[in-house]
Amino acid sequence: MKAEFTAIIEPAPEGGYWAICAEVPGANGQGETIQETKESLRNAIELILEDRRADVLRGLPEDAIQETVVIG
Repeated sequence: MKAEFTAIIEPAPEGGYWAICAEVPGANGQGETIQETKESLRNAIELILEDRRADVLRGLPEDAIQETVVIG
């Protein structure tokens, strides 16, 4: 799955950076550099979306239709 999300990155008081994702509540990352912070946030977003998808798919009836929806 490929998508674009907004990373909001700020310097951390103790050094390095921290980030949140505006579109995925609960997704946050941290790192010593901006690139490390973005990678940490990317991993958090992927984990959250994978978990949410697995949660929704559990227990779906066999006749449920799954289709791809493209946005933008």
